[in-house]
Amino acid sequence: MKQISTRFSIAVHALSLIAVSPQDCTGDFIASSVNTNPVVIRRIMGMLKKEGLVDVRPGVGGASLLKSSDQITLLDVYRAVNVTEENQLFRIHEKPNFACPVGRNIEGVLQDELKEAQTAMEQRLGQVTLQQLIDKFK
Repeated sequence: MKQISTRFSIAVHALSLIAVSPQDCTGDFIASSVNTNPVVIRRIMGMLKKEGLVDVRPGVGGASLLKSSDQITLLDVYRAVNVTEENQLFRIHEKPNFACPVGRNIEGVLQDELKEAQTAMEQRLGQVTLQQLIDKFK
């Protein structure tokens, strides 16, 4: 089973780090905290910059938030890093057997349920700010 891209959790990690330690937030510093390659961080930071969540200064200039952490929701981050494919979190297998009563109906029946689940998750993400997560750090 394919999981949601780790871009989301990495982006939340990076934004939280920028909020907590704004003076230290170079790509290498973030990569060290996430424990990943700086190239991965640069790619994700580019996505966050494109959506107006961060400013990234070239070289060793580092990054800063363009909005306060209480104005950035997890839904903002989720959308910024393109977690979904064609705006659909769940995909349904292709080319079921239409001679089968299940194969003929599964997509229509399941698609409605999956869309509702995605909507519920996105609503929840929209209710949680970056600051609320940071407040839980010990």
